[in-house]
Amino acid sequence: MATHLNTHAVVIGAGPGGYVAAIRLAQHGIDTICVDEKFLGGVCLNVGCIPSKALITASKRYEQALKHNAEMGVNATGVSVDMGQMQRWKNTVVNKLTTGVGGLFKGNGVKNVTGRARITSPSQVHVSGPDGETVIDAKAIIVATGSRPIQIPGFEVDQVNVLDSTGALDLDHIPKRLVVIGGGYIGLELGSAYGRLGSKVTVVELADQLLPGFPKDLVRPVQRRMSSHGSEFLLGHKALGWSADTDGSLRVTVQDASGSPATVVADKILLTVGRRPNSEGLGLEELGVTMDRGFVPVDNQMRTNIPGIFAIGDLVGNPMLAHKASAEAGVVADVIAGKNTVFDARCIPAVVFTDPEVATVGLSEAQAKSEGFSVKTGKYPFAGLGRALTTGETDGFVRVIADGDSTEILGVEIVGPEASDLIAEAGLGIEMGALVDDIGLTIHAHPTLAEAVMEAAEAALGHCVHMVNRRR
Repeated sequence: MATHLNTHAVVIGAGPGGYVAAIRLAQHGIDTICVDEKFLGGVCLNVGCIPSKALITASKRYEQALKHNAEMGVNATGVSVDMGQMQRWKNTVVNKLTTGVGGLFKGNGVKNVTGRARITSPSQVHVSGPDGETVIDAKAIIVATGSRPIQIPGFEVDQVNVLDSTGALDLDHIPKRLVVIGGGYIGLELGSAYGRLGSKVTVVELADQLLPGFPKDLVRPVQRRMSSHGSEFLLGHKALGWSADTDGSLRVTVQDASGSPATVVADKILLTVGRRPNSEGLGLEELGVTMDRGFVPVDNQMRTNIPGIFAIGDLVGNPMLAHKASAEAGVVADVIAGKNTVFDARCIPAVVFTDPEVATVGLSEAQAKSEGFSVKTGKYPFAGLGRALTTGETDGFVRVIADGDSTEILGVEIVGPEASDLIAEAGLGIEMGALVDDIGLTIHAHPTLAEAVMEAAEAALGHCVHMVNRRR
């Protein structure tokens, strides 16, 4: 016999969109139930953002121990990788965060129900879980079911030979040869991590550059660094299929733009060709919720076309980023609480945790020109910063893109050390409508990496002190 529950709001999905929405609703005093089929924290905390950054960090520490310390006068011997311990440490980090979400649910009064949810009406959700059936009546339903990796013909993921990002994060050994299919941010993050740990990495990318969509000069330092670890890149190549040899090695067949085939030998294949929304089996189509290639269109208050049903996160479209989902979660919670809130972000930062890191926010130079702006740019290299020199991390630069007439900041692009943190200042500036002068005249602590943002802003105005300025 089914258990019946009544609540004001039910959230389907406990990822960075769902759990934030549930907690925010509870903070508004709204009775809330959060349903998830697997685990609190979603893909991000369990098998995505957090565990990948843990392994990326560990691989960087290993590389630094091998290469950088000796020239600083710190000699290390016997440096090695204990993959088992690395995985145990990674899992400890994940457990702390997911346990923390459970504690926040308890502290805020959010009820958690485990199971697979199906929406049977705009005010009712059926959950099939380990403890049986649960029927939840609610005034508002938020769908935050996220996304999953795309699979392509000939490369069905078995987590033995062909891995997706989840399988790659759980390896108990370092593969000698790793073929990465897809040169986007997930493929390069994990590929560069295993390259630092000793894998011979080959990246197969259909486009003519890595990180398609990013300016090419932002990508070059990443490709150079990966090449220094022995990584190779087959750009403009399509992966056709694979076969296993008797010795256990894998033969991956690829084809270039002219149709010429080639073979790459690997021990593991990592498939990272994008993600698709988890919108099937939820009852959305049966209820008449508008769908667009699996995505759920919403308005600026995260409402679907069916009153009472909201959607957030990867489900509503690109960019598929955890921080976008969390921001949307705050909006939808406010809306359900009766506040006149809308999702009106001027910019959403994008970060690639390669080495060096890549981070962008706002418009690129090409985008700004296509929108009719008279563009002014300023660029400053990390090699000119005292702090970068003291850390031994001097690859890359900061570029500021501004309106040539008003000097309002339109976008900022960074490739270099700690780009993931430095981009926050740029995002704040764009949201506040800051001018290039506002960044340039803000006193930045010395010596810091953040000075590169200030120097790039001053370069856009033609009066950067620590670099010969371009003639204008």
